[in-house]
Amino acid sequence: MAHPKRKISRTRRDKRRTHYKATTPQIATDPTTGEAHLYHRAHWHEGKLYYRGQVVIDATEEVEA
Repeated sequence: MAHPKRKISRTRRDKRRTHYKATTPQIATDPTTGEAHLYHRAHWHEGKLYYRGQVVIDATEEVEA
C-alpha cells in the first residue's frame, strides 16, 4: 500500500483544496405553473408531475385495471 513519507503541512493541504467551492443550484421557473424547480428535473405541482412545461404524470387520474 502506498503511504506518504512525510506529513503534508496544513498550508500545502489547503492550497490544494482552494478549487473546491460550493456553488448555488440554478433555479428555473416553470412556464406553465410558475413553480420554482431545479434545471433538468421534473417537479410535482397539485398532483401532477411537470417536465419542461408539460404534464408527464397525472396522479389525480385513477388507473383502470
